[in-house]
Amino acid sequence: MMTENEIKEKYEKSYFLPPVVTYDWVKQDTIKKAPIWCSVDLRDGNQALIEPMGLDEKLQFFQMLVDVGFKEIEVGFPAASDTEYNFIRALIDRNMIPEDVTIQVLTQAREHIIRKTFEAVKGAPRAVIHLYNSTSVAQREQVFKKDKEEIKKIAVEGAKLLKTLADETEGNFTFEYSPESFSQTEVDYAVEVCNAVLDVWKPVPENKVIINIPTTVQVAMPHVFACQIEYIHKNLKYRDAVNLSVHPHNDRGCGISDAEFGVLAGADRVEGTLFGNGERTGNVDIVTVAMNMVTHGVDPKLDFSNISKIRETYELLTGMHVHERTPYAGDLVFTAFSGSHQDAISKGMAWREEGKSGKRWTVPYLPIDPVDLGREYESDVIRINSQSGKGGIAFIMKQNFGISLPDKMKDEVRYIVKSASDKNHKELTPDEIYQLFEEEYINKKPVFDIVDCHFSQVGGISTQLKIVKDGVENQVNQAGNGRLDAVSNAIKKFFNVDYELAVYEEHAISKGSSSKAAAFVGVVAGGTTYWGVGIDEDIIKSSIKALVVAANQVVALK
Repeated sequence: MMTENEIKEKYEKSYFLPPVVTYDWVKQDTIKKAPIWCSVDLRDGNQALIEPMGLDEKLQFFQMLVDVGFKEIEVGFPAASDTEYNFIRALIDRNMIPEDVTIQVLTQAREHIIRKTFEAVKGAPRAVIHLYNSTSVAQREQVFKKDKEEIKKIAVEGAKLLKTLADETEGNFTFEYSPESFSQTEVDYAVEVCNAVLDVWKPVPENKVIINIPTTVQVAMPHVFACQIEYIHKNLKYRDAVNLSVHPHNDRGCGISDAEFGVLAGADRVEGTLFGNGERTGNVDIVTVAMNMVTHGVDPKLDFSNISKIRETYELLTGMHVHERTPYAGDLVFTAFSGSHQDAISKGMAWREEGKSGKRWTVPYLPIDPVDLGREYESDVIRINSQSGKGGIAFIMKQNFGISLPDKMKDEVRYIVKSASDKNHKELTPDEIYQLFEEEYINKKPVFDIVDCHFSQVGGISTQLKIVKDGVENQVNQAGNGRLDAVSNAIKKFFNVDYELAVYEEHAISKGSSSKAAAFVGVVAGGTTYWGVGIDEDIIKSSIKALVVAANQVVALK
């Protein structure tokens, strides 16, 4: 374990504050409109894979990005490998680039690489040539062994060559420049280099260029990055002709914050990847940034309404795994196991179904409606284990099987389900929960059953029914003040038992066949309530079935 002084000496901050620090960005509470999105999955993401994608996989991935709605897609570093070069040529030669989509290619500020890049994009209908060179103190001193002026000259010479080759090459091109390793570069020097590049390009509002600020290695807190971006935003030349872009990495786990704060501070554009794939701890996760905007009522202009399909395709093509707790996309991000959480969600959903929340989404513990991401309430929101409560189990029964448990019955059902989960040390599926419910409350007739029942009305209600006990049919006649009461009196008379018919509820089953009804009967004997449930197309028959199960328990005790 290092000492306090050793930690300070070894890791004292390596970032730079801008010459003038302002906090105007703090005055905004949220992002008001979607930035320009650029997916770098096919470059930054692909180079970080254990096994980079081949041509066919990259073509499929490109189409998925187009379907999601990306209008700018970085498709590769054409001078890096034949696969990258051939992929870019395939997009152009096969006319696979939609009219509203611009591809982007990456190049170092080195002449032979720039020339190779233009060969790759010849004939492109719309392409951004993304030029970069490293500007940080460590890179200047340790890697390039050049001073500030020499590093700036590399950027300027690269910018000049881009302009020359763009004029000479068939295609429609615009430019982007990144001071790579910006996060450990003096902010005023980074602005100086960017402005020198802009002086070469001399952009106009009708044909904007991009200045991209990469958090190459995340070394500062997000509010520091925002202040850096705000300084650049206020001091960049040709500002109305520049799309200021951010490219956050995630070394400190703050990629999302850097992107959001960067936009608040003046950035017009965000480069990132699906699910945050990228070198080391990854790039900013565009899915999360976009869906965070949705939760504030802002359209991100990207379509993640079938997030499970996107995730499935991504995992298939990249070999990566989207973690279960990844925001919005993970298997468990909308799932509640805790009893108190389940109860709140269940009540919130009921409140919404009753129309009390209007159009606004206000369900506790769910920042966004899972349905808007193509997720399902039945399988995603509430899942049952030994930590679950009565609200969650009732929600599962209602959502999956259309059965609304009476409030007085929920505690007993919870105990049965939780006991089974605890005993088997496992989560219970909805079908397993229903099986327990069915065995306990629908099929449990250990002593007797009623196989036939007729009613007549003379004054009150009389019933003639057949009770089967030990395989023998017994006909019993009895009267009551209603059909169910008459059947109950017949059971009491035949078995010489006493109980109170205390609870009766019924409802149409809202799942599957709408012609079926569920009836719930609770009888009280000796201070204990015994429950039965009946399901049938005939409400009278379902009521009798429920009474039979409940009364069986009293008779069995005797």
